[in-house]
Parts: sequence; structure tokens; C-alpha cells
Amino acid sequence: MKDKGEKADLAVVLGNKVNEDGTLSERLRARLDQSVVLYNSGRVKKILVSGGLGKEGYWEGDKMKEFLEIKHIPEENIIVDNKGNNTEMTVENTIRICDSLHFRNVISVSQYYHQTRIKKLFMDRHFYTVESSSPNYFEIRDFYSVFREVIAYYWNQ
Repeated sequence: MKDKGEKADLAVVLGNKVNEDGTLSERLRARLDQSVVLYNSGRVKKILVSGGLGKEGYWEGDKMKEFLEIKHIPEENIIVDNKGNNTEMTVENTIRICDSLHFRNVISVSQYYHQTRIKKLFMDRHFYTVESSSPNYFEIRDFYSVFREVIAYYWNQ
């Protein structure tokens, strides 16, 4: 779960809630800010934003791309996956995108407690070059989220 400072072809930012007014949740902004740090430090060449259509009526990937463009990430270095409705779909879509672009490694960007399951899903699909980078962002609900991730990890075994 520790960021080892490695470089990769691609950062994949897993989606999260877009608020009813179209703004990003603090958790999602923290993930995107972390991807901007990775990009600006030269650790990744491109950023993949992945999410689905939220119940609020917004495509997470599109809203994430808008945020990155405001942060001066060039449009040609942002890849949008609006079919990443859950972690498993994001992993599958990321692997397909990496194959098509001949990318060999990724850095997943999500909360620390999510990273173990993300890496497991990549490895289950024979994609082994995955590092992780998590924002320094915590909420009280993270206690519940840690528990939920443990259940999800073992449920998928």
C-alpha cells in the first residue's frame, strides 16, 4: 500500500461520487490531485480516469477530465473510461487500454484501503506491473470502508 515512487506509463484514477450540483466529492478531488502530482513529477505519461454514470446523472470520467484540464493536464494525456462502473470493470478496461497503447505498467490512484483489492484484481488477470499511490485524505467513513474492502477482497477469491 506504500507508494514506492516508481514510474509508470499510466496512472489510473478510480472514480467516486460526483455531487448533485456537478462538483466532485472531496474524496474524488483528492484522488485527482494525487494523479496531478504523479503527472507533474514525471512519474506517469498519461492519466486514465475511470468511473460510470452516477445516480446524480453525471459521467464520472467526463467530470474527472474537466477537473484535470483545469489543473493544466493536456487533453491528449487524459484518457476517459466512462464504463468503469465498479473496480472490476475499471481494472478490465484499464488492461484493454494498456494493451492497445502498448503500456506495460500502471499506478492505481485510490484510497489506501482500496489498493490491495485493486492489485489483486490486476494480478488475477495476469497484469503484474501495478504500483499504487494514495492521497492523504481521510474521513470517518473510512473505518467502514476498510471493513467493506476486506469483505470484498475475500468475496472475490
